[in-house]
Amino acid sequence: MAKILAVANQKGGVGKTTTCVNLAASLAATRKRVLMVDLDPQGNATMGSGIDKYELELSVYDVLVHRRPIAEVKCVSEPGAFDVLPANGDLTAAEVELIDTPHKEKRLEEALYAVQANYDYILVDCPPSLNMLTLNGLVAADSVLIPMQCEYFALEGLTALMDTIQRVAASVNPRLHVEGLLRTMYDPRNSLTNDVSAQLQQHFGDRLYRTVIPRNVRLAEAPSFGVPAIQYDPRSRGAQAYLALAGEVIRRQTGELPAEVATLGAVLADSYSEQDS
Repeated sequence: MAKILAVANQKGGVGKTTTCVNLAASLAATRKRVLMVDLDPQGNATMGSGIDKYELELSVYDVLVHRRPIAEVKCVSEPGAFDVLPANGDLTAAEVELIDTPHKEKRLEEALYAVQANYDYILVDCPPSLNMLTLNGLVAADSVLIPMQCEYFALEGLTALMDTIQRVAASVNPRLHVEGLLRTMYDPRNSLTNDVSAQLQQHFGDRLYRTVIPRNVRLAEAPSFGVPAIQYDPRSRGAQAYLALAGEVIRRQTGELPAEVATLGAVLADSYSEQDS
């Protein structure tokens, strides 16, 4: 059965969608079967995977509202080599249309149950707000991956997100927990970055991924071409960082590290430490 990871942070601009697309592609590059679910009406993860959200006949809206099977709705990201449950602007109507529906927060969980055995990993790109769509992602997930920048306001938002995760775990999804925190747009030359990073290490320990995602031009450029960074420029530091993250995700689940990424995460982390000094 697939491990379901919700990629969530109610603060926008922290690299959440970038993380979802590039982690999906990196897991696929290690020969894992991956489904990425786009729960954001902006459809950025869909577009970043090479799928035109404006040409969709069916989307995740139809899965949530009309109970269409995922097998009928999913698309294939050809550049990323993973499946996508796509989203577009239609998804904005889902919350209103489901408002009086019993157990509306479980629609995604019920839909994923039918396909969970077909994948190794299912990644859910949640919108940058704590709404019904995000709640569907959290209820369906086994755990939450939290991308965040190392800045003061990110810490404030993290507190609210942790409270939400705890409430969901206590009420509707007891298996839900924080899988890990991922430092994104990381710049070791910034003293605040280092201070916040140290606080995260102190409070979250092993739940803080060793891999950090740097500020990287190639990561920013790749979505405009509709491809993950690992296809756009596999030698870029951003692409290699997400491959290292995929290795950490796999190792946490299986205890084994794919040969392709066996040393990459440590090398990247050590290189940042050297820049710090």
